[in-house]
Amino acid sequence: MTRLLAVFSILLLGSGIALSIVFFVGTRKPPGPASPLRLWLRKFWSGSGRTVAQRRTHQTLLIVAVAVGALTWVLTRWPVGGLIVAIAIPGVPWLFSAATAEKKAIARLGALEAWTRRVSDYVRNGIGLQAAIVATARTAPPLLAVEVKTLAARMQAGTDPGLALRAFADDLDDYSADEVVAPLILQLSDAGEGLHNSLSDIAHGLSEEIATRSTADSERASARYTVRFLTGATVVVLAFGAVNATYATPYRSLLGQFILVAMAALYVGLMLWIRSLSLPDKLPRLLRAEGER
Repeated sequence: MTRLLAVFSILLLGSGIALSIVFFVGTRKPPGPASPLRLWLRKFWSGSGRTVAQRRTHQTLLIVAVAVGALTWVLTRWPVGGLIVAIAIPGVPWLFSAATAEKKAIARLGALEAWTRRVSDYVRNGIGLQAAIVATARTAPPLLAVEVKTLAARMQAGTDPGLALRAFADDLDDYSADEVVAPLILQLSDAGEGLHNSLSDIAHGLSEEIATRSTADSERASARYTVRFLTGATVVVLAFGAVNATYATPYRSLLGQFILVAMAALYVGLMLWIRSLSLPDKLPRLLRAEGER
């Protein structure tokens, strides 16, 4: 175990020195499009929060997870134990959130439908598209208030309307939102008639999608219950192993650590699969995100 800790320490020290050099010196490689890994890491760090406070809470949770995992490693001398604890701290709330994730998505879809109808009503009354969007910021649905107000602020600040709308779509990061934003972008380049009818049709389609997804969500209740039950049972078993030295003794050896890694990886894979069954498949974006262009 001492040799294993020494190897990990050397690897961490070398990685830290290399990253420090890159940070302070930089590289001569010209900047290019962000890689999928970098985009994933950026999203993993920032989280899915809609406000700055929510994103900071997510980042604080990750920092606490790393700190507690390192402390667990030092106190128990279990490298795998520290890794499991570091993964469990943000992972357990994420697994439990499967029960409410789709309900929140459906609620945001309802807010998007309401906002689309408001923009359509302003356009029908003869108000220009940009003025209509700015006007909706005052009465935007609460679940979209942050994004709509940000969009209106960008337009009022002189940002190109097309870029502002694309940024709005990136903030929402949803296929249905792209269906709303795409005709608005087209309207900027081809100010023809029919925008009101197009937005009305899109809003009607959103209402039908809400009904369909609500029905499917109720049918996935059993899968979500399985996620909660298995997660709770696993937390109980880990807590029992932490306070019962006899139960955890076989895992203190090097072979026991490898077995623990294999079981933890199998469990994580199983939970990810079950959670995916409890949520609908995410459709690909119509408008590519900024980092993917």
